Amino acid sequence: MIDIHCHILPGVDDGSADMKESLNMARKAVEAGITHLFATPHHLNEKYVNVKRDIIDRAVRLNDSLQQNNIPLIIHLGQEVRIHRDIFTSLEKEEILTLDDNGKYLLLELPSGKVPTYTKEVIYELLLKGITPIIVHPERNKELIENHKLLFELVQEGALTQLTSGSINGNFGKKIQSFSKKIIEHNLSHFIATDAHNIISRGFSLQHAYEIITKAYGIERTFYFKENAEQLIKKQSPFIEKPVPFKKKIFGIF
Repeated sequence: MIDIHCHILPGVDDGSADMKESLNMARKAVEAGITHLFATPHHLNEKYVNVKRDIIDRAVRLNDSLQQNNIPLIIHLGQEVRIHRDIFTSLEKEEILTLDDNGKYLLLELPSGKVPTYTKEVIYELLLKGITPIIVHPERNKELIENHKLLFELVQEGALTQLTSGSINGNFGKKIQSFSKKIIEHNLSHFIATDAHNIISRGFSLQHAYEIITKAYGIERTFYFKENAEQLIKKQSPFIEKPVPFKKKIFGIF
């Protein structure tokens, strides 16, 4: 399996604290069936700054350590970028790192409590530059939970999204789990990833999420998510299903 969102780089954010922990995370990832993993540290989330050059250097060192310790996991380049007005200035300064540094896909994080008013504008401008934003864990965004239609509009604008496996498994509560299922049912998500930060509270639960998806929606839907992750590794475009708009509320229930 391929995990496109993980905080495994040592000592850069609220994920792995050091190389020892990174190696332990890598071992757990392999045990969970993961063969390829995108290291995606936080960038400009009001707490952490991890520019492109630093991430590349640390990823090279981590891959070297994995080989030295005979851990069969390949680390790919990535970055979880908090949306901000100056993102295009950051791109010009080469501080932004797209997935595998190929200039095509970018993990984009929204603030947990809201969707900034300029979000659609940023999505539009990124697409003009040939970069498709992948909005990470939209199911955990308070405004999107309250306004499902807005998520549909962001996907209609051209953004892709990535659900967190722990959300599907119920680790973040029933409300977020329920919204995750609605997102899948309305073809508004294109990837599932762990967003793993450690091996205890936020680990590698990807297989469990796929089992839940298979049971609820059939093996074809699981293949859809797995194949999209593989497309990123192959530097090819993921498969996009037509998004389905949410129906209006009836007596407060969808």
